[in-house]
Amino acid sequence: MISFRPVLFVFGLLVTAMGLAMAVPAMADIAAGHSDWMVFAISGACSLGLGGLFVFATIGQPIELSLRQGFLLTTLSWIGLSAVGALPLVFSELGLSYTDAFFEAISGLTTTGSTVLAGLDRMPPGILLWRAMLQWLGGIGIIVMGIAILPYLRVGGMQLFRMESSDRSEKALPRAAQLAGATSTVYMILSVACAAAYWAAGMSGFEAIAHAMTTVSTGGYSTSDASLGHFANPAIHWIGTLFMVLGALPFVIYIRAVRGKTDALWKDSQVRHFLAGLGLAILAMTVWLWMERDERIADALLLAAFNVVSVVTTTGYATVDYGQWGTFAVGAFFFLTFMGGCAGSTSGGIKVMRFEIAAIAIRSQLKRLILPHGVFPMTYRGQTLSGDVVRSVLNLVFVFIAVFVLFATCLSLLGLDFITATSGAATALANVGPGLGDVIGPAGNFSTLPDAAKWILSAGMLLGRLEFFTVLVLLVPEFWRG
Repeated sequence: MISFRPVLFVFGLLVTAMGLAMAVPAMADIAAGHSDWMVFAISGACSLGLGGLFVFATIGQPIELSLRQGFLLTTLSWIGLSAVGALPLVFSELGLSYTDAFFEAISGLTTTGSTVLAGLDRMPPGILLWRAMLQWLGGIGIIVMGIAILPYLRVGGMQLFRMESSDRSEKALPRAAQLAGATSTVYMILSVACAAAYWAAGMSGFEAIAHAMTTVSTGGYSTSDASLGHFANPAIHWIGTLFMVLGALPFVIYIRAVRGKTDALWKDSQVRHFLAGLGLAILAMTVWLWMERDERIADALLLAAFNVVSVVTTTGYATVDYGQWGTFAVGAFFFLTFMGGCAGSTSGGIKVMRFEIAAIAIRSQLKRLILPHGVFPMTYRGQTLSGDVVRSVLNLVFVFIAVFVLFATCLSLLGLDFITATSGAATALANVGPGLGDVIGPAGNFSTLPDAAKWILSAGMLLGRLEFFTVLVLLVPEFWRG
């Protein structure tokens, strides 16, 4: 049987840290003279009490997590922290039900960016800052999970990162703890640089900090209902575009660049294909806007670059309602929803690395059909791909599609129209944020959906963020038997 003691001990530490983090929005409300600071004080006290209870009840044994405990802790942490992170939203003056608050919190922590809130421009600063902090904390958690946990859980081909880290010539840093620390430093530097750039371009200090946290984390929560369209400033939109791309690149590459391997970024095939795909999508959308909607070239380029990058990197910002751009644009944005950024980044989606490996496997299979007795080794980034890696990638892609069909069908059964159901399922599983259509599109939100739909979408966000198998393995009876 699984020993729950180390799992609950680490979980208690995380809940305690979440409670301490609530002091920041409390101070923001105090500085603004808003009474909502008490909401964060009460929620923080509840979180500290709950986390402390877990810690003191399980303290006393060394923290050594097995593979099964790693699966359990990863899923439990995201669910538990979302449940605790929802408390300030429940207790606040917003009057949210727990369903809506949990949806907002898990959307934040998974950096999805779907929201049930309206009237953001008039909300107290503490709530706005808390939403941004949820995404910022979720973003660093996602990176650490992707490069220090998932490789050892052998999920979705991420064991490739473990193969790299076991090779002395390719190893970014010698230990996972050091890797996580270095990644956190890079994440902080990017966040500060983004905030400074936003502030210099005309945002207020508060707006710059809040948007920097949700840009680098590719989360997409804003302080305004109009998202970044609230700022009629091309410089702000270009800054957002740049840092969304930076947030969607592998963070290990930044560490290698700092340690002297400045060409690591350009030598990585995943980065090259990601940037090439972005460039083609932006070019196609720019031409479409110029020819079909009579936009000036400069305006069309900015509109296309910002909104395409936002969807592909799964950030979810918007400057306009791109659902009104026509059939080509709507279809393109729907399929771009699934793409995602690079593995080892804050972005969601299927991710470029898996498309590359799937293409290599398909090409190898086609060669075998032509020459049945030939030997065609599959290589990726100079390494021979094992059958285990290829299978795990193809299995994840298959499960992604199967779960998408299942969730879209369930949402349709709840009475949602086809566009809302399919784009809602896609945006939840890919952790993008806004869907398509009049209800959950860039100009709408998820507040009018039935509670059952919100719980389904919350489950979709969790499954997509934790790469499906991390959660699904807990449903297998053999997992609990030993």
